[in-house]
Amino acid sequence: MGRSPGVATLDTEAEAWVAAQVGGALEAVFETVAATRADTETLLGRVVAEDRRPVSADLAALRPGLHVHLTREALVSGVGFVAAPGLLADVPAWLEWWQSGADGDVRPLLLDLDPGQSAYSDYTHWDWFALPRDTGRRAVAGPYVDYLCSDEYSLTLSEPVLVQGRFAGVAAADVYLRHFETAVLPLLRRLPRPAHLVNARGRVAASADPAHLAGSLTKGPDFGELLSAARPGAHDGMRLVPCRGVPLVLVLA
Repeated sequence: MGRSPGVATLDTEAEAWVAAQVGGALEAVFETVAATRADTETLLGRVVAEDRRPVSADLAALRPGLHVHLTREALVSGVGFVAAPGLLADVPAWLEWWQSGADGDVRPLLLDLDPGQSAYSDYTHWDWFALPRDTGRRAVAGPYVDYLCSDEYSLTLSEPVLVQGRFAGVAAADVYLRHFETAVLPLLRRLPRPAHLVNARGRVAASADPAHLAGSLTKGPDFGELLSAARPGAHDGMRLVPCRGVPLVLVLA
């Protein structure tokens, strides 16, 4: 027997409410990313107006703002700007990145980005860099074990930084998966059907469905296209609800 129209309507309303609440939880992090992007674009625009290429020392001007973001937004564990290769005149690659330690102190991420020695010198293939570069839109990458910054299972939220219309790198923020799950799992468990969240690649960001574990991939449609359309859909018995304003899809069995 099918579900009555009244029950189906209540289910749809609950799904929309949960998707909106998830969007709200991540929107606070994206506001941090957007502020970092705006500060970086202003800084780089000022350097270009001086008719010179930026250097890594110029990015030190971002640090006071990055420190404030780390102390104000509870979900943010790391934040900064990652330069596109070739942007800076003095180094081939650069991360102006700051993070919170276990004791609450704010410290820089120090990496060897020498292409001849470091496995981290080419970060351009990682989703948190490639998705904003290739789509021009904000992205949620992961969860993945963040060997670069913290060795924690994390999500990275990012947006493209543009200077005179050209891609200059990404502004980004890290969120530990355990903190994200604390925020969203109670919401997913309120739904009448098993539910999980996926990013534009179909990777599970959080799950209250034992059939879909965090970090696994969900087979389905083009989730990126679904997010662009910004309206619910269905695929292979699953209901798909884009989360308001953020690049995550609520998937219900």
